[in-house]
Amino acid sequence: MKSSLRISLKAGERIFINGAVLRVDRKVAVEFLNDVTFLLENHVLQPEQAVTPLKQLYFIVQMMLINPEGADQATVMFRKSVVMLLTCFTNDEILTELKHIAGMVAQGRAFEALKAIRALYPIEEEILNTSAMPAGAIEKIRKELAPWT
Repeated sequence: MKSSLRISLKAGERIFINGAVLRVDRKVAVEFLNDVTFLLENHVLQPEQAVTPLKQLYFIVQMMLINPEGADQATVMFRKSVVMLLTCFTNDEILTELKHIAGMVAQGRAFEALKAIRALYPIEEEILNTSAMPAGAIEKIRKELAPWT
């Protein structure tokens, strides 16, 4: 068994654990004694917040963790999305990291993939603000991902 993991939650905070959503009514510390998949509330992206291509990709990976029953469907959508993003972005750092993220997801390391996607947000913001993506690319991605957001 791996070492345990202890996290602290504030009153009213939610945590997503193996597909279940828990809300605590008071400050509490939780110790996980075995492997568990979880997301803290501040790492959960709401559908209306998935307004950029990378945030939409994040949302799809997040759904793999939050909704294990729909993980197969989310994985199919993830693969399609990565292919689209690899054709739309021209930034070498994003392209390299997208390939790395695809590998993480393929290896079942979705939580690490989420962290890697979040790290790309500043670069994406800069690209979107300078219109460095091909014309229509963002709209094409949004249309493809519409069922997920």
